[in-house]
Amino acid sequence: MTVDALTDVTGLLVGHATRTGDGWLTGTTVVLAPEDGAVAAVDVRGGGPGTKETDALDPRNLVQKVQAVVLTGGSAYGLDAASGVMAWLEERGRGVRVGPDPAHVVPVVPAACVFDLGRGGDFRARPDAATGRAAVEAAHASTPGARVAEGCVGAGTGAVVGTLKGGIGTSSTVLDSGITVAALAVANAAGSVTDPETGVLYGELFRGGRVEYPARDVHEAAGRRLAEVAARNAPPPLNTTLAVVATDADLSKAQAQKLAGTAHDGIARAVRPVHLLSDGDTVFALATGRRPLDAAQPLALNEVLAAGADMVTRAIVRAVRAAEPVDGPGGAWPSYEELYGRPDRTG
Repeated sequence: MTVDALTDVTGLLVGHATRTGDGWLTGTTVVLAPEDGAVAAVDVRGGGPGTKETDALDPRNLVQKVQAVVLTGGSAYGLDAASGVMAWLEERGRGVRVGPDPAHVVPVVPAACVFDLGRGGDFRARPDAATGRAAVEAAHASTPGARVAEGCVGAGTGAVVGTLKGGIGTSSTVLDSGITVAALAVANAAGSVTDPETGVLYGELFRGGRVEYPARDVHEAAGRRLAEVAARNAPPPLNTTLAVVATDADLSKAQAQKLAGTAHDGIARAVRPVHLLSDGDTVFALATGRRPLDAAQPLALNEVLAAGADMVTRAIVRAVRAAEPVDGPGGAWPSYEELYGRPDRTG
C-alpha cells in the first residue's frame, strides 16, 4: 500500500522538527537514507542559494552515496542543523569510511535552507544542531512507509509563498514499470502560486482532468485580504523552494543529476516567476537502486524524469493546500484554503 509520499520509496524515512511560539516559526526536515546510503545529486537554479555539501554530489567527485538530506529554515544560520544529523549518524557508524576503525566515518549530509528569519517575531530564533538531531531522530523512529506530515511542519513551518502561507508537501507515483518516483517540497517562493485572474493554483492546471475554479466573488475577496496583509508585512527579501525527488530505480550519479535538473520543471509549473536572484531554488535527487532500469531500452530513464517533475508540482500544490494561516508578531499570512476553500468549491 502506498501513502502518496516520499516514504513510498522503500528505505527512505522522513522526520520533522518544528518550533513555534515565543518568537519561533521555523523548523527542519530530514530525509534519512537506507543504512547503505542512496545515490544522490543536486541541481541549484536560484540566484541566492544557501547550501552545504552540494559539491560532493557532483558526478565527477568521489562520494557516491549520502546518508541523509537536510531541508531547514533559518537561512544560512539554519544549515547548522546538518551538524546534529551528522553527529547522530557518526554515533551509528554510518558514513564514508576514512580509517581502519569502523567508527572512523564521515557522514555525507547535504543540506539546503529556506529564508524564514523573523517570521515568528524573533530574528535569532532559528534551527541549530539540536533541531537537526530532533528531526533525524523523528525520521529514525518512524515506521517504514509511514505517512508524512504536511503543511506548517519541519522546514515548512515558516514558509511563505508570495503573500500566502507556504509549507511542506509530498507526493508519489508508481510507474507501469513498477518503479516508484516521489517528491517532497518546501514551498517558500518569492513568486506566486496562484493565477492572478482566477485564483486557481498554477500547479493544478497541470494535474490533468477538470480544474475547479474559485467563484469570482471569492477570488475578489481573497485579493482584498491579500492586499491588506501585503501592506502590513515587510516584503520578503529572500525566498526559496526546495525539493527532494526520489526513486527506487538504480541510477548513476549522472542520471540522478539529470533527474534533479528536470525536476525543476515541476517548480516552474507551480510557481511564477521562479529561479529569481532572490530565490535559492534547489532540488536534490535520491536513488535507492532497488529496481533496475530496462537495460534494453536506452530511453528508460525518460519516464522517471517526467514523473519526477510531475511529483514536484503535486508536492508544491499539497504544501500550499495543507498550510495553515499565521497571524503573529512576525507578520500575517493567510492560507490558500482559508481564502478559497477546498478543491470541491466550484464557480
